[in-house]
Amino acid sequence: MTSEEHLKRIRKVLNHIDQNLQDDLSLEKLAEIGAYSAFHFHRIFRGIIGETLQEYITRKRLEKSAMMLSHQKQKSIEDIFSEVGFKSHSTFSKIFKKHFGVSPSVFRKNTPEKFSKILPINSNNGQKEVVFQQYLYHLNQMKNFMETNAKIEVKEMPEMHIASVLSIGIQNVEKAYHKLISWAISKNIFPRENVKMISVYHDSFKVTAPDKVRIHACMLLDEPIKNEGEIFAETLPKGKYIVGSFFIGIQEFEKAWQGLFLWMNENGYQYRRTNPYEIYHNNYQEHPEKKCNVDFCIPIL
Repeated sequence: MTSEEHLKRIRKVLNHIDQNLQDDLSLEKLAEIGAYSAFHFHRIFRGIIGETLQEYITRKRLEKSAMMLSHQKQKSIEDIFSEVGFKSHSTFSKIFKKHFGVSPSVFRKNTPEKFSKILPINSNNGQKEVVFQQYLYHLNQMKNFMETNAKIEVKEMPEMHIASVLSIGIQNVEKAYHKLISWAISKNIFPRENVKMISVYHDSFKVTAPDKVRIHACMLLDEPIKNEGEIFAETLPKGKYIVGSFFIGIQEFEKAWQGLFLWMNENGYQYRRTNPYEIYHNNYQEHPEKKCNVDFCIPIL
């Protein structure tokens, strides 16, 4: 079996896990979804993703529960651990504390009203601790940055056909784009006037380590394509989005995302559980100041 076929099957499994964290995600069931034997599936998954299947599922469940504990404080801990797939309070508490260093109830109590990242770290005595990293800039500075640099709209975004390459970790995104562009050049669909690059985020830097964030490097197309090698056809669904249009340097992207999410919260919008993305309207490397004309798109209800 080719590496491209393995990647196709593993991507199918990843999508299933992301959408069904509350369900039974046994090795046998997921191997069946990927059309593998259990023995071969375990080995291939780890080779592509860099974590064992159980490590990946547990991390995803813990990250989702941490976000819910932080932002849905009216929801009971029992409802939260059930929603992310843990079977008992004791099991959830034990695994959560091992990862974050504190129990779910203490984590919730210690969560500040506003923070930019959740960082589980090893303390000097070898124990786990959780740090809530504050925003890089004071809120007044952030608001000034947004007023100066952003045009913000709430609008319906259309359905978009894209070609995508999987990247696990921010360190692999550039390589993924090189593969995508090489493929597009071979098909004579790049460069063209209406072809734009898009980054789709399947994890949040707020809670997922940068070397584990799942990002799809994508290209907007006029028509859908068929899967080919590491290039996969996807569709971004139409829907309501907050769209922040910026002309900024790459080093300001984190600040732009933080500012846009703060704007969302302060204006009473609720996040819709699908993937945020960036649309690039120029090649920043060709700009004399290395600035990027980019739209940041947050799905909302």
